[in-house]
Amino acid sequence: MINPALGHLHPTGHHPESATRLLELLERHLDFVEGPRATREQIERVHVPSYVASIDALTEQARLDADTPAGPTTWEAASLAAGCAILAVDRGGFALVRPPGHHALADRAMGFCIVNNVAVAARYAQAELGLERVAIVDFDVHHGNGTEAIFRKDISVLFVSLHQWPFYPGTGGPGTSDEHTLNLPLAAGSGDDAYLRMFDEAVEPAVRSFEPDLVLVSAGFDAHVDDPLAEMEVTAAGFTEMARRCAALAPRLAAVLEGGYNLETLPALVDAALAGFDLG
Repeated sequence: MINPALGHLHPTGHHPESATRLLELLERHLDFVEGPRATREQIERVHVPSYVASIDALTEQARLDADTPAGPTTWEAASLAAGCAILAVDRGGFALVRPPGHHALADRAMGFCIVNNVAVAARYAQAELGLERVAIVDFDVHHGNGTEAIFRKDISVLFVSLHQWPFYPGTGGPGTSDEHTLNLPLAAGSGDDAYLRMFDEAVEPAVRSFEPDLVLVSAGFDAHVDDPLAEMEVTAAGFTEMARRCAALAPRLAAVLEGGYNLETLPALVDAALAGFDLG
């Protein structure tokens, strides 16, 4: 699921999270399904109305935090990204979207993220499809602090994050897990073997024990060996295998793009994950 408008909305200049990311994916996936905008009601299941209104009201370029630019078309882009994530749940697909979402908190933007797309998709699945138990597996190189914060006290959602530690945003370190939050910090330089060992020892047992109706994947590709923003060594084959294992954990699966900032490698890494998800 892509919406071509995301290739020009929410312009960010030379920022790592640029519209060029989407344009590269569009060039590779010409047979995409076009995603709609999420409604304000769907987004406000996750985000407080005053925050939503503040993004919708932007009339000039601004910085929402040190890392997160925004402007007059940011609300349209963010609602399209969330809408594509919802459609991915409906169709069992991969939402190729920007801006990413997993750092966005209920009441503010953070770390390139405006609307928490995977959280909106999870709440949609519960409220409109009647899927009671949702597991979110996040293998972006950064801890999904926004997603964790949104669901931390919600026993209907299991959140699992594999991420470089110590690293931005400084959360998700050792000793921060509980019954429905599983943080799996990994040292810089970790590659396929370390990630797949975590799947063997922690991710798969926890998700299977939770017995979700739906697995949602926050699929970031910035743990790749050639990504410019991190220090991990995951290969395309590693992303294929993580995706394959996620797909085996529940009767329904959907994925949402998070990070991945090497424009030369991102399309092939998305294809590698699609092969593992078996979504075409």
